[in-house]
Amino acid sequence: MIFDFTLKGDYIELTGLLKVLNLASTGGEAKMLVDAGVVYLNGKQELRRRAKLKSGDKVELKTDDEYVIIHIK
Repeated sequence: MIFDFTLKGDYIELTGLLKVLNLASTGGEAKMLVDAGVVYLNGKQELRRRAKLKSGDKVELKTDDEYVIIHIK
């Protein structure tokens, strides 16, 4: 699955993005995904829950069940 996400401000925090796109139903679930090491930012594993995502970033979510790519615009 591929998403193109357009920012409404300068940035969005990683856990916030996962919730907005319904990839996590709660903030706790979003934190668990990040802590599990299944989220990648620009090709590198991202463990910072509050990583600030800006235009041009690419986020990947790789789990056993799904592979999601998100382009931040």
